[in-house]
Amino acid sequence: MQKLELPEPSREEQQHSDRLVELIKGEIEQSGGWIDFARFMELALYAPGLGYYSAGQQKFGEQGDFITAPEISPLFSQTLANPVADILIAMQGGDVMEFGAGSGAMAAECLAALQRKNVLPDRYLIVELSAELRERQKQIIMARVPDLIERVQWLDALPEQKIKAVVLANEVLDAMPVQRFVRNQEAVQCLGVALQDDKLVLKSVESDAQLKARVEAIEKNIGREFCQAYSSEINFNAQPWLQSIADTLDQGAVYLIDYGYPQSEYYLPDRIMGTLMCYYQHRAHDNTLWYPGLQDITSFVDFTLVAEAAVDAGFEVEGFTSQANFLIDCGLPQLVEELMSTDIKQQIQLVQQMKTLTLPSEMGERFKVLGLTKHLHMDIPGFGLRNNVLKLS
Repeated sequence: MQKLELPEPSREEQQHSDRLVELIKGEIEQSGGWIDFARFMELALYAPGLGYYSAGQQKFGEQGDFITAPEISPLFSQTLANPVADILIAMQGGDVMEFGAGSGAMAAECLAALQRKNVLPDRYLIVELSAELRERQKQIIMARVPDLIERVQWLDALPEQKIKAVVLANEVLDAMPVQRFVRNQEAVQCLGVALQDDKLVLKSVESDAQLKARVEAIEKNIGREFCQAYSSEINFNAQPWLQSIADTLDQGAVYLIDYGYPQSEYYLPDRIMGTLMCYYQHRAHDNTLWYPGLQDITSFVDFTLVAEAAVDAGFEVEGFTSQANFLIDCGLPQLVEELMSTDIKQQIQLVQQMKTLTLPSEMGERFKVLGLTKHLHMDIPGFGLRNNVLKLS
């Protein structure tokens, strides 16, 4: 475990975390002294009014804990609007549906770009459970595109009626609760959270049949058994989530943008402690039990698992590539050229933003894009420069 050098939370923040810890302790006691890690992560991030994403702290941007691509530069969302527009034209209209809209920056910039193209969606649907985030999103959209706010609808659940839509999910999969496992000789153990001296501690127990079967299936797929004490995670929530989207779409495309790897890279031998990371005030560490409710907990995405779940749900997997390849294929260089002025400061700023989004040492290679379609007979944009879909098998 990494040595922590984190800013000390305020007294108010510590009291907030203490309330969430008491909730978690209560659930542990009711569950016989132990809960699996997926349930702990769900409570830490989403417990009503207390979880990291459910409470009122600033999460995105310079004043938050991390910065996503839409906050780094409007170039990201403006470029993303290009394939969205092409797909809306091919479908002869439809909606855009965004999961995990964060601050609302991507929705606002994407809508503005689509308006300039004269290819506005019928509706811009935002699936958002957090009342606090909804309010921030409304404020951003009202400030940037006030004339388009009536097209935006916030949803507690997916539409009951089937729709035509382009679905966008930027950094959504990494925030889904994951199950953690430990490989010990012939056994597979499930890592969870228990109490010791009235404090939260990590504790392994014998795994259930589902987790054991999944671990063994991964070992078969990557062609080797995990070494002794190898620990990692599995996202069991991706499949039902993708199935619910597939059930909602009559026709459409899905762009999943996140940091992650194909399965063969996700479970490399030297990645013996998995991929879980925590973020607090732009500092990364791996202590998942540190002040629950005050920090983000994320897991890199196993894109092979996601692609397999998508196929099971009825999607076609159209493409898989790096964020750099995707943005370049969707017209980022041309957009930057169009925006260039004679202002040297503006030129430097645009070039720096493009570098952050595309350089391998920045976000360009670490982030990947997976493209899915349903009943859509076209090569969706974004994967013409390089399509690594075969790496997912």
